[in-house]
Amino acid sequence: MAGSVMPSLGRIRLTDLIASEGLPSDSYKISVSTLTQSLAQYSAAIIQLPPADGALLRSGLESARLFFHQRPYPPADMVHSNDSREWCKTSGYYADPQLWQETYDYRPGLTPSEPDAGMEIPPAGLPDIFAVLGKAARDILDAISFSLNLRSFSFAEVLDNIPLRTREISSSVLSVCCHSRPSFQGAHHHNLTAQEDGQLVMFPDQENQVDKSLITLVKSDRAGLHIKDFQGRWILVDADLGPQDAIVYPGLALYQATAGYVTPAQPRTETGNLQGNMFGRCSLVFKLMARSMASLSCSEMRAAGHGVEAQFQIPIPVDDFMQRPHSTDQLFTKHNFPSYTLQAAQDASLKPLMKRRKNYARCKPLPPSKRLRLEAQRVLKERVQEIADKKGIKLRFCNLKECEGHIQSLDSPCGNIRMEIGWPPGVPFVHPHDLPNKAKLGFLEAYEPGWTASQQDMELSLIEPGQASQQYYLLIQSHEKYIIMF
Repeated sequence: MAGSVMPSLGRIRLTDLIASEGLPSDSYKISVSTLTQSLAQYSAAIIQLPPADGALLRSGLESARLFFHQRPYPPADMVHSNDSREWCKTSGYYADPQLWQETYDYRPGLTPSEPDAGMEIPPAGLPDIFAVLGKAARDILDAISFSLNLRSFSFAEVLDNIPLRTREISSSVLSVCCHSRPSFQGAHHHNLTAQEDGQLVMFPDQENQVDKSLITLVKSDRAGLHIKDFQGRWILVDADLGPQDAIVYPGLALYQATAGYVTPAQPRTETGNLQGNMFGRCSLVFKLMARSMASLSCSEMRAAGHGVEAQFQIPIPVDDFMQRPHSTDQLFTKHNFPSYTLQAAQDASLKPLMKRRKNYARCKPLPPSKRLRLEAQRVLKERVQEIADKKGIKLRFCNLKECEGHIQSLDSPCGNIRMEIGWPPGVPFVHPHDLPNKAKLGFLEAYEPGWTASQQDMELSLIEPGQASQQYYLLIQSHEKYIIMF
């Protein structure tokens, strides 16, 4: 199977993906191999749930149909604003006419309510469905860790507690969705994006959408989910699902946490070809999310011997990651999952099926100037976050251009935060990553005086005698002075 292409999405029983103590079983190794190859080639796989769990999901879909069917057209204040700052606070009913979609978000720890302060009756069985899909998503994540030779529970630090502690709010969310409900008014604009096999296929304006989750599980009552494969083709992934089957695909957070070794899926949902269907297309979507106070780091990947490129070397706070825009133009399959098969020998030990590229474990060393800037960015981010955490401040960074006007205003959105954390005057309140390179170093001196001088000494100590003839130009802005080192 080395280098071969699977004829269709891999289909794996969830019970075969549950790890146990001791050596991995043959069924576990085969299931992990099928899962990782399917994710590498199609960015998706089919998970077969136990019969009782499958019955629970089907019951949840029936309840979802009735829940949306009895709802009137939502008022303007019920339309989802898609504010990235509220990513971990969504709960209750939302509507998006542009996508022809209605959503009910269930998030343990939050109690949804209607605008008139009345309680909202949700679809049935959501706590049980959340528990079933949440457990399945964690088992799948552990299997991916195994395929990457990571230690067990490598992602435990970025996931929610089990169970949640008192007054904790779940980062993961279960969304009950309804597409193209005939009685849902106000959605009149759609984009015609494809004509496949002589049939007209309609999609809303949702190209280049990527979930920022770690793992996403989807169970729908009818086909319509398309995902782009590694060759750039749109594949209908839920056309041949059994009553116990669900679709799983990785998200952008897993791409970041694995240094790009796991390519995130690009999904889109079909809204056409639903004539005569009075309920629309209903689905249950569970997103396993990293908790907002954690950071996405590739330390486990480095410990496992994987090469980590420069763009993944600096940990990113999850809250910042969720609020930043991410271009899908830069997402492409650069790495393949290692795959495993059974040897003919009795020990059935693991054997890689896909050859790794040479020199993966080694990255090209960064020049001293860039290494210093990246280190300054990392230290500065930690210092600012540490101050904010001690004072209980939630950081909301500004846009660079917008904040140039904020610093001149007495009453600005970021004025109080800048004052409380001691932000240097005249400097825009933006994320350290967005500060100009030269400004990073001088700005850091305000929080840690003498840092640049200590780093200069460290860089000089790293230069070997044989490199003395080479010129290293390092421009450092510190207290309005420029130092040039040769």
